[in-house]
Amino acid sequence: MPAKSPFLKLSVGLALLMGFTAIHAQDLTLWYDKPAAKWVEALPVGNGRLGAMVFGGVKNDRVQFNEETLWTGYPRNYNKQGAYKVLDTIRGLLFAGKQKQAEELAGREFMGLKSNEGNRESWLKKVQAILQLKNNPSQAGYNDASWKTMAVPHYEGWETRGFEGMDGAVWFRYQFDLPAKWKGKDLKLDINKIADQDFTYINGTLVGAQANADARNYVIPASALKAGKNTIAILVINFSNKGGIMGYKDVSNHIGVYPVNGNEQEKLSLNGRWKYFIQDTDVPAVGQYQASYQPFGDLNFLFDINESGVTNYKRTLDISRAVATTSYVYNGIQYIRSYIASAADQVLGVHFTASSKKSISFIAELSSAHKAGRVKKVDGNTLSLEVNVKDGALKGVSYLNIRAAGGSVLVKENKLVVSGADDVTAWLTANTNYRNYKDVTANPFQLAWAGLAAVKNKTWEQVDNAHVKEYQSYFKTFSITLGNKQNGRSFLPTDQRLNSFAQDNNDPGFMALYLQYGRYLLISSSRPGTRPANLQGIWNDLLSPPWGSKYTTNINAEMNYWPSDLLNLSATQQPLFEMIRELSVTGSETAKQYYNAPGWVLHHNTDLWRGTAPINASNHGIWVTGGAWLCDHLWQHYLYTQSTRFLKDTAYPIMKRAAEFFHSFLVKDPATGYWISTPSNSPEQGGLVAGPTMDHQIIRNLYKSVIDASTILKVDGEFREKLETQYGQIAPNKIGRYGQLQEWMQDVDDTTNKHRHVSHLWGVYPGSEINWEQTPEMMKAARQSLIYRGDAATGWSLGWKINLWARFLDGDHTYKLIQMLLSPVRGGAGSYPNLFDAHPPFQIDGNFGGAAGIGEMLLQSHTQHVDLLPALPSSLPDGEVNGLKARGGFELSIKWNKGLLQKVTVTSMAGKTLNLRYKNKIIQLPTEKNRMYQFNGELQQQ
Repeated sequence: MPAKSPFLKLSVGLALLMGFTAIHAQDLTLWYDKPAAKWVEALPVGNGRLGAMVFGGVKNDRVQFNEETLWTGYPRNYNKQGAYKVLDTIRGLLFAGKQKQAEELAGREFMGLKSNEGNRESWLKKVQAILQLKNNPSQAGYNDASWKTMAVPHYEGWETRGFEGMDGAVWFRYQFDLPAKWKGKDLKLDINKIADQDFTYINGTLVGAQANADARNYVIPASALKAGKNTIAILVINFSNKGGIMGYKDVSNHIGVYPVNGNEQEKLSLNGRWKYFIQDTDVPAVGQYQASYQPFGDLNFLFDINESGVTNYKRTLDISRAVATTSYVYNGIQYIRSYIASAADQVLGVHFTASSKKSISFIAELSSAHKAGRVKKVDGNTLSLEVNVKDGALKGVSYLNIRAAGGSVLVKENKLVVSGADDVTAWLTANTNYRNYKDVTANPFQLAWAGLAAVKNKTWEQVDNAHVKEYQSYFKTFSITLGNKQNGRSFLPTDQRLNSFAQDNNDPGFMALYLQYGRYLLISSSRPGTRPANLQGIWNDLLSPPWGSKYTTNINAEMNYWPSDLLNLSATQQPLFEMIRELSVTGSETAKQYYNAPGWVLHHNTDLWRGTAPINASNHGIWVTGGAWLCDHLWQHYLYTQSTRFLKDTAYPIMKRAAEFFHSFLVKDPATGYWISTPSNSPEQGGLVAGPTMDHQIIRNLYKSVIDASTILKVDGEFREKLETQYGQIAPNKIGRYGQLQEWMQDVDDTTNKHRHVSHLWGVYPGSEINWEQTPEMMKAARQSLIYRGDAATGWSLGWKINLWARFLDGDHTYKLIQMLLSPVRGGAGSYPNLFDAHPPFQIDGNFGGAAGIGEMLLQSHTQHVDLLPALPSSLPDGEVNGLKARGGFELSIKWNKGLLQKVTVTSMAGKTLNLRYKNKIIQLPTEKNRMYQFNGELQQQ
């Protein structure tokens, strides 16, 4: 079990003294009146290390589970040795305006190293040997009677057709009748996308072959066609990620054939069930820049139930206790299942009860999407699941133990069979051989078995009580009530409530629930002693998840932790801080090999193995301020807690070394004489450039933090002076010809650009150098940029814009974007039925960004003042929040009515001077450590 963090003490210090609203008075339950049919309808539980998605099925209850250290890849060197030798050339090309040439050179010589690749050529040769047979699958007369069928096309890959994790060589065959009027004509075969490679035949004649992401539009010569039935045979080669005949994203646009030079409206659709044959799945390893987070397995409980006889069905997630439940009535008996992910005992648990004795019977089975997964009997009531990650160093083991009171448990065909029980408890453990990013020598069998042994003599009640107590030590540090509970819509199932909230704004309690759900997700995916929350927190069911479900450090990884200090969850940052420490080690080698510089650097992604080199492509993968942004989390934590011990022992050494890198890395712009960052990019648009605005904002922020920290600690005076000198000469923010804040050194912003990233607004949020007090004109320009960029966005981008509009002090616009975020997914951004954020697809950062943004409406402390209700929307006239944190070491409870502050309570955790502001009223008050101060709506001390 991970050790308790000292950060927790800072979070819970005076919670009981604050007179918090009782937990049960809040609206803290997600609930549904039907089982989950899709993964994004299932309910998440997690303990920071283990995560599970609970489907709550009646006939088949799926519990899909993860263990945080099961990833692809292995410990290795990610850095290209001596890459810095082309750095000056790349810079010179950019200064000369030759962006394309700079990107081409950087793409060849400046990217990170991929993992080892297998021998693709020899494998393809083996696969294609089947074509040497006289009767082979490409031929029209081939006997495919024994082949199964698959729906084609499948734009999201054959993984969506039940073939998760399948890579390899797969034959597809389909027949169509040639219209008589097309006789003698060449036809166009419009297949569009195939992943990754294809060899396409018509009646045994090869008509096309490609190994790229381009559309497949092949010409079928009339000579290859015949009257009546014609056979299309496609050998699809897929090496990794999504595979298959993908067709079009727009499902109304079918794949098909039609005459060359003819009307596409004549297209003969080839959508349908194609026959398929899996020839070979033993594909060679594919080189990857970075690793991907993996699912571990599935636990399915199978019940002999006629679903039509089920009544009173309900599944819930109580986020005040971190307990999910499924309940229903069948044959007059009420059945209840409870699910927990205990951090106290490091197990996943499921408890089954019934209102009548000897009524609980089911089959429990373990499985995994991993090809090498194996299920074995351990003893009469225990199974094991062993998994090995393909082409990787990690392996894992999970144990499932079932105990039944009154009834029997036995193992049959590697499944656990429970019969006639009164009460049943299932415990699941999972561990891997991962120790740290350099060491994979842990024994997962011993670890997983020890976890099972730890609960061997405990009752469900004992484990559940310990779980709830541990969880609430984090959760109960904060409470929020918005609006009048009597007017809320908690009586609606959560998916219906989501739809209702999107249509009007008459359910403020739903916003409070969403904020608390964000806190729940952060606690569940990031506990002291675990790894940080990744792109999907800790929950993932795919072997090839979107963006690897890793850590994207040009916004997404950082956004995960925006709520942590503000919403009184400081302890959840400990895994992030440990990752930053590890990255500062691996990033030192990257700084040396790519920039011949001291200190450390991180580009726009990292993974379990702490890769820091540039990845993917030079037009977006060379972005140098990931580490500097992460350093801001260290500094912000100090500002919130005022812990000089944390600053001295943890934060400052890492921050200083990041500043050392940039002091060496920055170069003089030949056109302006400013110090600028190059090569880099404004995340994910505009290509490789010299001097993106975001970089300079982040670097200035880092320098200022290091300057202030070294002053507080009274160290490194000489280095501080160097930073102070360079700080004032870094290229400044500039206002462009449209009144906008420029995204680049040049005034080239496009007012019609609706890109999801709003990187040049970093200085507004999460930074603070652009604000209404010190830089009002620049603040107006930043707001104009955001107006041009528009409201519509991906889910995480909405999360960022919510915080930006809160900083612009426009509460109603902020609320509008919250409504957009809390809208059902209909092809674009929003929230899934389980309230997971939709990019789409699912990314958890939007949940955290949205939660932080709601807090930012109610309290801001990034300037010299602690501002109360700075961006309160008209739709939230009444409310109360307890446990908000402010920089300077303060914890606040705020109550308002009819849009006006009623009272505020401030606890000083560090004894600093309090500068409190509400509207135009400001008070300054020296405070004593651990003392509580109360004020009325006029900021008069009570």
